[in-house]
Amino acid sequence: MFWVGLLFFMVLPLQAKRLVRVVSIGPMTPVIDLNMPPGEIVDTMIGFWDSYLEQVLPYRPDLIVLPEACDRPAGMHAHKDLEMKFYRSRGDKILEHFEQVAQTHHTYIIYSSKFAMDDGTFRNASILIDRAGKVAGTYYKNYPTIGEIDKGIVPGKEARVFQCDFGTVGMLICFDLNFEELKKEYARQHPDILVFSSRYHGGIMQKYWALSCQSFFVSACEGIPFLPSEIYDPIGEKLAMSNSHFLNFAFAEINLDSKVIHRDNTMGKMMALKKKYGDDVTIKDPSLLDMVLLSSYSDTLTVEQMMQEAGIESAESYLRRSDRFRYEPGNMEK
Repeated sequence: MFWVGLLFFMVLPLQAKRLVRVVSIGPMTPVIDLNMPPGEIVDTMIGFWDSYLEQVLPYRPDLIVLPEACDRPAGMHAHKDLEMKFYRSRGDKILEHFEQVAQTHHTYIIYSSKFAMDDGTFRNASILIDRAGKVAGTYYKNYPTIGEIDKGIVPGKEARVFQCDFGTVGMLICFDLNFEELKKEYARQHPDILVFSSRYHGGIMQKYWALSCQSFFVSACEGIPFLPSEIYDPIGEKLAMSNSHFLNFAFAEINLDSKVIHRDNTMGKMMALKKKYGDDVTIKDPSLLDMVLLSSYSDTLTVEQMMQEAGIESAESYLRRSDRFRYEPGNMEK
């Protein structure tokens, strides 16, 4: 039985130009003979995922994200007895295989599936495996569907953010994407990356979560018909999308040393930074939003240090200040 990773709050030194290579994979799981011995099904699923991992490992990813219920063959969810036999046979075998892959290739992997707990209940969970092949954190789906709960999945109750060597990661699964309470909790914690393992896409909700939490958002989606896996930046701009006709994965190199800035009273200050630091500064304007993404590509100066130098506050700080200001004496209607 896997163990639940403990969350350690660590204070990291400021890091300039935090480039992270991220891959999300979302192929449809294979159609196989579900009456095969469960052990053979486990081996088949390991082989299936190895074939996709072989495609993405040459990109030297820092983080690989797999979709919800990624180790369950197509159609098995409709056969409860066969599913239970499979999970009992699987145990931790697939987890241990992914742990070995993570250790061998020095990468983080997020593995999402259904797991039995010591008390006999089940969770829909995403497991964060670190570069050493150890479980660094586990997220339990907070909002299983009614159908899932009826079939024995117990909802989780925590939105935990986990520390990686490149930054912080939060996780959500499928139906979670619909619930504002969970989004607000992640927005409060402000993880560098939000990871969405799913069997539905969510449409505009993905970019909405990215902008609302001001986090990079990485989705790995599996489903029929083809559902793209995507990567968004903190202003909701799409950076990469998988393609069913060529590469069924999305890859992007993202810079975590970035901040969302509101354009009010800041554009001149940001352009002064651009003039001074040149290619060490990027200002990404998606248009119409009135917010931009300011990033440092300097080897010595972080984006926060540049903001302090120029007297620039983050969009989050500016909006909070604007909200407070309307309540100050004399500002609110009587």
